[in-house]
Amino acid sequence: MRLGLAAALLALAGWTGAARADLGSDQVRYAASGRFDLLETLIEEHAARNPLKTADQHALCYAYSQTKRYARLQTCLDQLEQKIRAGDRRTRLFGLNDATPSLHLMRAEAAIDLAQYPEAIRHAEAASRWLKDDDSDDLDMVCNALTALGIAHAFSGNLAQARKAESDIRALKIGPLSDYANARAICLARVRMALKDYPGVIDAIQGNRAFTVSVFLDRLVSGSFFTGTNNWVWAQLPRAYMLNKALLETGQVEQARQGFDRLLAIPQVAENGGIHWLLLSDRARIAEQAGQLAQALGFLRQAIEAVEGQRASIDTEATKIGFVGDKQSLYAAAVRVAHRLGQPEAAFEFMERGKSRALVDLLAARDGRPVPVARSREAQALLERYQQRQAEAAAQVPLDMGVRGVSRTRGELSAAAGALRSAHADLASLVTVDALSVDELRARLAPNEALLEFYAIGGAYYGLAVSRDQALLAPIDSPRLEQEVREFRILIQERKPEVRALAARLHAALIQPFAAVIGTADLLIVPHGALHYLPFAALGPPDEPLIARRSLRLLPASSVLKYLAPRVERRAPSLLILGNPDVGNSALDLPSAEDEARAIAAAVPGSVLLTREKATETHFKRIAGDFTLLHVASHGQYKADNALDSRLLLAPDAGNDGSLTVREIYGLRLSADLVTLSACETGLGSVLRGDDVLGLARGFLYAGSRNIVASLWEVDDDATAQLMKSFYQRLLAGTSRRQALREAQLALRKDFPDPFFWAAFGLTGAGD
Repeated sequence: MRLGLAAALLALAGWTGAARADLGSDQVRYAASGRFDLLETLIEEHAARNPLKTADQHALCYAYSQTKRYARLQTCLDQLEQKIRAGDRRTRLFGLNDATPSLHLMRAEAAIDLAQYPEAIRHAEAASRWLKDDDSDDLDMVCNALTALGIAHAFSGNLAQARKAESDIRALKIGPLSDYANARAICLARVRMALKDYPGVIDAIQGNRAFTVSVFLDRLVSGSFFTGTNNWVWAQLPRAYMLNKALLETGQVEQARQGFDRLLAIPQVAENGGIHWLLLSDRARIAEQAGQLAQALGFLRQAIEAVEGQRASIDTEATKIGFVGDKQSLYAAAVRVAHRLGQPEAAFEFMERGKSRALVDLLAARDGRPVPVARSREAQALLERYQQRQAEAAAQVPLDMGVRGVSRTRGELSAAAGALRSAHADLASLVTVDALSVDELRARLAPNEALLEFYAIGGAYYGLAVSRDQALLAPIDSPRLEQEVREFRILIQERKPEVRALAARLHAALIQPFAAVIGTADLLIVPHGALHYLPFAALGPPDEPLIARRSLRLLPASSVLKYLAPRVERRAPSLLILGNPDVGNSALDLPSAEDEARAIAAAVPGSVLLTREKATETHFKRIAGDFTLLHVASHGQYKADNALDSRLLLAPDAGNDGSLTVREIYGLRLSADLVTLSACETGLGSVLRGDDVLGLARGFLYAGSRNIVASLWEVDDDATAQLMKSFYQRLLAGTSRRQALREAQLALRKDFPDPFFWAAFGLTGAGD
């Protein structure tokens, strides 16, 4: 049971007695005034000298939950839970006799921000159930628990349960003059926002006597909000955004535009990146609809810069406004507007920045297991400094509204990012957004090579061709493109004759429109979305597929060119081969892969062959860095729900479990010119809402391999063995990687004309 909110915060300072009166009164004063930064410091200093009781532990956790310091919060909540279980239950803040529901509510709200919606639902339900069983009259906490439950259900796609939570909030017995009327109005607005019930959002906010729209806007103009140090940017700003967003979505565009412009004119708004980019995105949408394309692109550029300054994969405003924006939609909109403006160079920049952000988001460790691995102590120190500055900049601490310009924490973050990029650009690319310019791209293209890059926007696609002196951006004229890619894959694997006509249609849609730019040059292809599943080599008329006249190489993003390991002239080629590892399940044995491995070993003098129980993950990790060529003939497993857990299956032993995951591959140190993954579906990765495929290949590139050859489907055993033997013979004769694969595929095509046999493998990387 809890006392009324205001009374609880302001009247309970002395309940613990004189010995702790100062500590307690300061805690209540700081919490009541929103100075959660000072509350953190006060209790952390006390904790350095004395063990914390539940009252202090709860106050510290509450401060962390308000400033969004997630790492500290999780540890704090675990400690709070232990104290509650030990019988010390009472809090100082809010006067709770039992901190259990507050513990669950803080966990639920943090889980929503971290996009861990099942976890959020579990804790929100626990909090609601506890409060109901206790017949709590603390309607503020009841309301917040139901709000967290509704938002989590809505973000999970369970709209029926979200609507039930909204109905339960409306059913609370709170009169219009009640102290809880304001809390319920905001709770309703947040859940309705998550449900995209924008008229309901307006009704809730405008019906809230404590938040009268005209008064709010008048105070904005007068500047009366902007005095001293306060939480305006974290508390009132999200509410103002909710109102103007709802106005926009209900067709009141001019009112929304005026409201957005007033908010964007306030310098401190930029400190709340989670709201700032949403404001800019919606303002860009209004400008684009009005035909003000240059202005729209300017707003989008600012929004993208705000997003790229945020912590990856964390939306700190999700629980406050019931809305998670699609950050990738910014890049898609920028590409679309750049095309309308006739600016292919700008479109290329946004394509690359979007793909870079996708990688940063993927590698952001929500589970506490960091992926980016530094290769030296100095690099690790720079990485840790950047991550520390990033966490500090993301903390929602009160701001001095009289100060203009970039805040100290954001300035320090920018400096830390710059230092990391200058010293270790490849490592920085995993935690910060970076992209090539068109001029930089041209400088890195191979002789007689052109770029053909694709970008998915919903179900539509754009293509961009870049040569030494030309650039062409065009929409792909194929409304059924993704469906045709799926059909093409099925027809190939079922070896149907209809594949020939579809290969020609896909060539006409994806390649032919850019013929004037690419000419007869070799191609660097950067796919996107469903095109990652497409064997480009097989496109074209039956008698002349794409590889008949040019060599191909792939990259997950053009900007990867900046981070490919430099080619080093060194010792003679050395080959490590792993074939048919004993993974402890006879159903997964691959006798043909073992035959393939032995045939390659026989064809390459001096190679090292490991099969069955000797082909262990431990062996691979220990010795792979000593070889210039690596060949793994084993199963690959693709994890659609978590690309970082996609894996190669090797033999387990006492040291490792046999699953070489993408997460672990990022931590390897290789010096290989080539890694060949002759395994089932190792080329597939995760298509994440328009992001590029981020599978095993990208991990091996970062680990130090210059090239990866991988398959898109499980290939016929005899054909694979013949292809690989031919491929390595050409490599050892000095042929480039891309040309060796092309020649091996064309040779195999003579004996096996069907693309099922020769088109599965593709080369990702430098190609030299």
